[in-house]
Amino acid sequence: MNTEEVHPHLTAKIVQSYVKHHRLGPDQLSDLITSLHRAIGQLGQPPEPDEVLIPAVSVRRSVHRDYVICLDCGYRGKTLTRHIAARHGLSGDEYRQRWGLRSGHRLTAPAYSEHRSTLAKELGLGRKPLANVAPPTTSAASASADRTENPKAGRTSRPRSALKTKDAATGAEARSTSARGRSRARSASQSD
Repeated sequence: MNTEEVHPHLTAKIVQSYVKHHRLGPDQLSDLITSLHRAIGQLGQPPEPDEVLIPAVSVRRSVHRDYVICLDCGYRGKTLTRHIAARHGLSGDEYRQRWGLRSGHRLTAPAYSEHRSTLAKELGLGRKPLANVAPPTTSAASASADRTENPKAGRTSRPRSALKTKDAATGAEARSTSARGRSRARSASQSD
């Protein structure tokens, strides 16, 4: 059916019954009449075929190691997310649906992803912060003041376990040398 063959009274009757049951503003009425007249004129006609999309490059060739290619326009870049949003008005998921791509199809070049990953790891991003160990409460200035008042205050002591292990290793040798020294001293005193 052509729009010239559409009887105007048919359009008027449909618009009249629609307006009885719905509220419309005066500016919306003309749009309703136009769209209804066009819809009635297209009744019985086959639907217009959807536009067939032809990619700029094949899907297999769209992802390279150093760059990715936009299937819409052939743009080459390290990442496509900003390009397809700004130039084509699509999100990543909409772009994938438009071209029938898998959900895991890369929109970022593999080399660029690896570079960003190593950079993030070097900076320590994504890790939980380590618990900060509190510094000792005495400062260097207070330690030097303590030494002037008490000369033994600056000395550090080792734990007894450290002394025992050191003595165990060198103790036998020290005892044997001290025993020899005492025996020589006794023999010298007896000879006098």
